[in-house]
Amino acid sequence: MLTLTENAGRVVKTLAENAPLTPGLVVPDDASSLTHGAGLRISSSDDNNFEVTMTATPHDADQIIESAGATVFLEESAAVALSDAVLDAQIDEQGGVRFALGKAE
Repeated sequence: MLTLTENAGRVVKTLAENAPLTPGLVVPDDASSLTHGAGLRISSSDDNNFEVTMTATPHDADQIIESAGATVFLEESAAVALSDAVLDAQIDEQGGVRFALGKAE
């Protein structure tokens, strides 16, 4: 199962709480409805890349991961591909968020 570093947990929690106010963040049309329970959704694309978005609720088949007050929703294919991964996050000087994946030890 995907695990989150402490830093990733803090960043995801902050994004979920402030998603409509975060510059450059892709948010759904219903961004104004992001409330407690919102989370980061990771889905896979056809070319083995991942798409990361903030969403108010998971899709029906999403795996839900909760860590340090943060919620991550994993689309089925992404959950399989990331089953032994660790998600980390950093915020740069301009306030941009960068996610990184590593292998779990």
